Amino acid sequence: MCEVCKKLAERNSDKLQNIICVTVTLIRDTVMCLDKDKKPLRDIILWLDKREAKFDDPFPASKRAMFKMVGMEDATVVQYKSSVCNWIMQNEPEIWKKTDKYVFLSAYLNYKLTGRLVDSIGNMVGHIPFDYKNKKWMSKNALTRCITDVPAEKLPELISPGDTIGKITKEASILTGIPEGTPLIATGSDKGCETLGLSVIHDGSAALSFGTTATIQVATKTYFEPQQFMPAYPAIIKDMFNPEIQIYRGYWMLSWFIKEFGAAERAAAETLNISPEEVFNSHLKDVPPGCDGLVLQPYWTPGITLPNARGTIAGFTDVHTRYHLYRAIIEGINFALMDAMYTIEKRSGKTINTLYVSGGGSRSDEILQITADMFGLPVKRIQTHEACALGSSLAGFVAMGEFRDYDAAIHAMVHEKDEFIPDMKNHEIYAEIFNEVYSKLYKRLDGVYKREKFIFKRRNKE
Repeated sequence: MCEVCKKLAERNSDKLQNIICVTVTLIRDTVMCLDKDKKPLRDIILWLDKREAKFDDPFPASKRAMFKMVGMEDATVVQYKSSVCNWIMQNEPEIWKKTDKYVFLSAYLNYKLTGRLVDSIGNMVGHIPFDYKNKKWMSKNALTRCITDVPAEKLPELISPGDTIGKITKEASILTGIPEGTPLIATGSDKGCETLGLSVIHDGSAALSFGTTATIQVATKTYFEPQQFMPAYPAIIKDMFNPEIQIYRGYWMLSWFIKEFGAAERAAAETLNISPEEVFNSHLKDVPPGCDGLVLQPYWTPGITLPNARGTIAGFTDVHTRYHLYRAIIEGINFALMDAMYTIEKRSGKTINTLYVSGGGSRSDEILQITADMFGLPVKRIQTHEACALGSSLAGFVAMGEFRDYDAAIHAMVHEKDEFIPDMKNHEIYAEIFNEVYSKLYKRLDGVYKREKFIFKRRNKE
């Protein structure tokens, strides 16, 4: 980060005096253990890390009974096992004992830039004891505090998005080229900034992110759980929330597919000096909507609401090619996002009528037209697929008074570049597949998934 900032500063040395502030946005739920001198005790643990803590029945009996009574029993176990703090406590007790502060990477970068170890409420997305509705650390006796029971003294100070964290120190200035004394403004996580950068701040619109994880996120002033037991996250705008549903292994699945089955396309891409994705995308038009009956459910990684789920590909016949499967992955991700959108609409009581898209997958016209057809809604692409950086900048400018509010900032800085209008005949095909096939798959296979999980768990013990 320092090297890149320094190169940018050197290339634009005549413009450095125009910089009014700095903002930072980065991936969520990536944790660090710091000692009393604020030095890292171990490597970061990335949000994609799959290590799990052992669940040795750590919950008090009263809370365990409450979780069972409200149907949270399975969800709390999944959350406990996937919480990195619990893994460190169990497997690296000496590290945990020396840990003075348990923070996200965002807090550490704030410290390195300003000398102040604080984090933005807008970054509080992860396996931590955070009260999402009230935007503060959980009280000691909160019902779910036992899932990630990090002691209060190990947690950092929180401030609101838009507040000043501190000023760039002399040391940070030397390392980065950013002028000393420049204010560092609190913003939030990549997805929250992405949603803001896509101009999604009012009812009726939603942000789709086609990245490693595919997500749908909306902005609302009313707190509601987008799925049972899943909180709405703090938005970059102080009085708003970002309810979100994610498909954990989103466009990672296309990268996986190209790596495992796309040798010919990789070779062609090298010859043509383009990406393998572009080669595959050029064949999407050769496969009809619905992929001749091939339907994919993209639950490559189980989640809290579907703890037993596995990926499913149904409907194979001898007419299918690898291009059918490639398109089926795209359609499967979109089916899951459609399901998520309908859930959000039902739980919020608000209708979504426009979609804004960002992330690597949004660079493909073919993928965005398929998306418009499937949702039956217009899909809009702005001037950059790096919407999270744009959203973070919006927050900085508003905080510094360059714009009177976020609507004015969006009007000035976010520009709709392309719009994809749905083909409603194709939408009818997709709607029928969704209602008659896709939406029924998980319920029909849930028992099979549970049995399979039991068999392999037993085999692994043997």
